Amino acid sequence: MAAGERVAVIGPNGAGKTTLVRVLATLLRPDGGELIVAGARCPDDARRARAYIGYLGHDPLIYPDLTARENLEFFASMYGLEDASGRIDGLLDRVGLLARSLEPVRRYSRGMAQRLGIARMLLHSPPLLLLDEPYSGLDVEGARVLDEELAPAAGRTIVAVTHEVERAHGLATRVVVMRSGLIVDEVAT
Repeated sequence: MAAGERVAVIGPNGAGKTTLVRVLATLLRPDGGELIVAGARCPDDARRARAYIGYLGHDPLIYPDLTARENLEFFASMYGLEDASGRIDGLLDRVGLLARSLEPVRRYSRGMAQRLGIARMLLHSPPLLLLDEPYSGLDVEGARVLDEELAPAAGRTIVAVTHEVERAHGLATRVVVMRSGLIVDEVAT
């Protein structure tokens, strides 16, 4: 996959789309083959690979008992980001959560939690975004923010799993169709 390329992965339920993205995100070990992210061979060097990856899935991977700010501060420390306060404020404002950033995430709606997941995904400015049904649970404003982050002008490499074929064509430079764990078709958009 080339830098700046945007790939949408579509297919029926159970096709292996989520598994593929979770393997790429180093959240699952592959059964075989080789995965290299920015020179890091995975799973052996998954920690180094994660510095280049932003991931957003069905579960936004945030801690419900922490506040939005505490979540982002925790992840900033995991990525070794120093003095991330300004970046955190900017992202919380961008996703519309700054006013409620000191509230425990367990009080958030599904859409608010997903918006915080967007902020977490972008926190360390990763060049590779891996998304699994990222629009699930998002309101119109949250979808707009995500659209802006996924726009070609953002210059990121993107792999996005979606059931929304129309959105896939608008997002991607290439659409990949999976069935039974295999890529069965590929179309340039």
